[in-house]
Amino acid sequence: MNDETGKPKYRRVLLKLSGEALMGKLDYGIDPDILTRIAGDMKEIVRSGVQLAVVIGGGNIFRGAGLAAAGMDRVTGDNMGMLATVINALALQDALEHLGIYARVMSAIKVNEVCEDYIRRRAVRHLEKGRVIICAAGTGNPFFTTDSAASLRAAEIGADIVLKATKVDGVYSADPMEDPNAEYFSELTYDEVIERKLKVMDTSAIVLCRERGIPLRIFNLNQEGALLGVMRGEAIGTLIH
Repeated sequence: MNDETGKPKYRRVLLKLSGEALMGKLDYGIDPDILTRIAGDMKEIVRSGVQLAVVIGGGNIFRGAGLAAAGMDRVTGDNMGMLATVINALALQDALEHLGIYARVMSAIKVNEVCEDYIRRRAVRHLEKGRVIICAAGTGNPFFTTDSAASLRAAEIGADIVLKATKVDGVYSADPMEDPNAEYFSELTYDEVIERKLKVMDTSAIVLCRERGIPLRIFNLNQEGALLGVMRGEAIGTLIH
């Protein structure tokens, strides 16, 4: 988990974890094996001394944008999507605690019976005590994705980097599943991502990281050992800076 100097590559990291990443090979819901593997990797990260925050999506349970396109009120759909992220966050918290890692779910909307409210100072204090914080419910507002929430939380807690775990190896010029000639990028600037309209994260998320000087690395979570490799400083996936 450490680089050649024997020190962790990063001090504080924000991991953006999509809801789809929890599905594994399933069509819906949470794959227990994937959840356990992710939690195991997180355990190694935390035990190495890195402070870890997670922003989690809910696409494996519900996608508000999809139903909004079919006629549902967008605000209602987004609110339902936020609740789906709380479900995933609680599942991840449970998996971590089964491995002996303290974790706190912090929600941008009030669901006090099951988790804490997100308060920046409290979140930072949890990190300083070695607890994983799992940020649920996005920004707490409709029309904003969990990508935007990841950049926002990273800026608030002073993260050294945002790691976005996806189902592809990095950033391509087009969807590699649809276009076999899609160009792969190992490194990009924030402006290149925006100008080329690459579908990495929302433009607002990229702009916020650019303004705060927070690099991003996009990598394939399904690749065995990828998350731990990224934490060791290996050039896995695409670096945006």
